[in-house]
Amino acid sequence: MIAEQSLRRFLDELASSAPTPGGGSAAAVMGAMGAALVSMVCNLTIGKKNYDGVEADMCQALGEAEALRQRLNGMIAADAQAFDALMAAYKLPRTSDEDKMARDRVIQDALKQATDVPLACAEACAQVIELARRVAPIGNRAVISDAGVASLAAYAALRSAALNVYINAPSIKDAEFVRSRRERLDQMLARCATASEQAYNTVLTRLG
Repeated sequence: MIAEQSLRRFLDELASSAPTPGGGSAAAVMGAMGAALVSMVCNLTIGKKNYDGVEADMCQALGEAEALRQRLNGMIAADAQAFDALMAAYKLPRTSDEDKMARDRVIQDALKQATDVPLACAEACAQVIELARRVAPIGNRAVISDAGVASLAAYAALRSAALNVYINAPSIKDAEFVRSRRERLDQMLARCATASEQAYNTVLTRLG
């Protein structure tokens, strides 16, 4: 499993000429890092003096952040698997007309999967951004900069995952599928641009 590799090995593979892991897996890593940083802020706020009033909120945020971290962790390998399946589809035989038709069906299914995996990653990252925005005003001020980093990492991850949706969309023949995915993604990007900026500005204000 990619997620069980050392960071050094993952980066070496990312830098190599192998097509996977690639940008989609990197996006999932960035999103998982954002979720982990939210968890850290929560863990360093819960039980601390002067933060009794926000403990329930931080406990809830911690549970959500950990669930998202696990989801994104799984998406590191899922993205590579989706890409590998697409490459395998392109290598199917196309000798006869039946071969060509079957190959086209498999390619289209693989393209949809290679689109939905990064879209799911983007949606998880959007939730991490919202969590960072929630904890930024109430988390332990000593580590509040990490809430800002969490928001920025998750937003970068979201936009990175979006690129993996956009690159596959033009090859998909199902116009309704493409329209629905792009619409979800566009709305998410617009909403999260605002949420991420809010989290960042909240952190800056508390640091000042």
